[in-house]
Amino acid sequence: MSTQDNTSFTHTTVLLHETVDAVLARPDGLYVDGTFGRGGHSRLLLQKLGPGGRLIAIDRDPEAIAAATTGQTRVTDPRFSICHAPFASMQEELARLGVSQVDGVMLDLGVSSPQIDNPVRGFSFRFSGPLDMRMDTTRGESAADFLARADERQIAEVIRNYGEERFAAQIAKALVARRESGSPVRSTDELSKVVAGAVKTREPGQDPATRTFQALRIHVNAELEELEQGLKSALALLAPGGRLAVISFHSLEDRIVKNFIAAHSKEVYDRRAPFAAPKPLALKALARIKPSEAEVRANPRSRSAILRVAERTDAPLAQDGAAR
Repeated sequence: MSTQDNTSFTHTTVLLHETVDAVLARPDGLYVDGTFGRGGHSRLLLQKLGPGGRLIAIDRDPEAIAAATTGQTRVTDPRFSICHAPFASMQEELARLGVSQVDGVMLDLGVSSPQIDNPVRGFSFRFSGPLDMRMDTTRGESAADFLARADERQIAEVIRNYGEERFAAQIAKALVARRESGSPVRSTDELSKVVAGAVKTREPGQDPATRTFQALRIHVNAELEELEQGLKSALALLAPGGRLAVISFHSLEDRIVKNFIAAHSKEVYDRRAPFAAPKPLALKALARIKPSEAEVRANPRSRSAILRVAERTDAPLAQDGAAR
C-alpha cells in the first residue's frame, strides 16, 4: 500500500477540545501546532480562531505534510500554513517566516494512528512490514539499520533506557546472535519473534515486544532530545499570556514535560540566600488533564494520555532560556 495514500488510515485526535480550549488564549492570536499529524487539533483551532488569527503547523512526517496540502484532507484556510520540519526547530522555522513571538503552542507527542496502522512504516508489532520506524522517512537511520550496526551493549542500553525493559540484555544478546548467524532482523514480525523468545514473562495483556518497539522508535527519532529542545523553543517563542499545551503518552515523555514546567514555574528556596528576592518565573502551571472515561471507551489509545498546560508570564528570558 502506498505510503502517500492519505485517506486509507483514520486517526482519532486525543483530548481534542481540552487542548484547543486550553491553548486558545486570544482568538486573533498566532498559534503553532508543532505536531500536525492528521490535523485534528489544527482544524478545530482554525474553527475557533478569529478572522485575524493565524496558525502555523509543523510536522516532520512527509505523509502529514501531504495530508495538509493535497487531496481531500488538505487545509484550504488562508490563515493556515505548514512547515516540513521537526518541532524542535520551530524557532528557526518561524524566524524564516518573520515570526518571533506566538500566543500558543500545541504538542501532541503520540504516534498517529495512520503511522501505527500502516505496515510500511514499521511502527507496530501487530502488522508485518519493514522495520523502519522513522517519523521522517526522507532522512536518518531506520530501526533495522540501527540493529544491523550497533553492538550488543548499545542495543541493550536503548531498550533498557527508552523501553524500561528489564530483559534488555537478553533481547540484545538474541538480536546480535541472530545477526551474526547471517540473518539480521529486517521486519517487524522478525523482531517480535526474537523478543518473544528472549522475554520469559510479561504483564498480563501486554505483548512481549511492546517495550522494545517503543524503545527503538524513541531512539531512531531522537524523540526525547527533540522534546527537550522543542519545549525550550516553545518557551522562547511564547508571548506573555501565551499558552503551552503538551500531550504525552508515556512516563519518559511526561516526566520531561512535568519537570520543564516545574523548573520554570516553581520557586526554589536557596538556603545560602534565605532573604534573597524571589527569582522571576517564566511559566505558570495551569492544568494536568487526563481523558474522560467516555473518551477512553471510545478510543482506547487515549488511556495513557496526559495533557499539561502552562502560561507564559511577563518575566524576561535570559539567553539560556531561564527567567531573569
